[in-house]
Amino acid sequence: MAKEVPSSSSPSMEEELEICGSESGWVEARTRCDHLPSLSPDLSHIPTPDSHCSRCDHPAENWLCLSCKDVLCSRFINKHMLKHYQESGHCIALSYSDLSVWCFSCDSYLDAQMILQLRPVYEIAHLLKFGVRPPLATVENLLN
Repeated sequence: MAKEVPSSSSPSMEEELEICGSESGWVEARTRCDHLPSLSPDLSHIPTPDSHCSRCDHPAENWLCLSCKDVLCSRFINKHMLKHYQESGHCIALSYSDLSVWCFSCDSYLDAQMILQLRPVYEIAHLLKFGVRPPLATVENLLN
């Protein structure tokens, strides 16, 4: 019986994983979320990125709940944001570490530049953290 040799024209499973970005840990953020109605109506006034966890006072790896604006630590510290989601159902949070937005209900990152409801709070958090407005992607840049 002849041994099957992979075709050079089709990528191997390893090559496909690298192409999709999973090898590097890159994930694609969602551009829509059904849980956006749970956002606070006033995200123009938020705690500063150097705020400590409201439950354990930890100074780092903290997240801002985008429903009630509470600041709580990540699952890598004492899991207070995760517990807050489990207790309250508040599912969308912004990381003060890298300004990413996570939806616990979708179990996914959300694209704060593509989702118009998230852009203002992302811009304010960026301004508070770095002192400048973020370079936001334009529709033309996103299509290229």
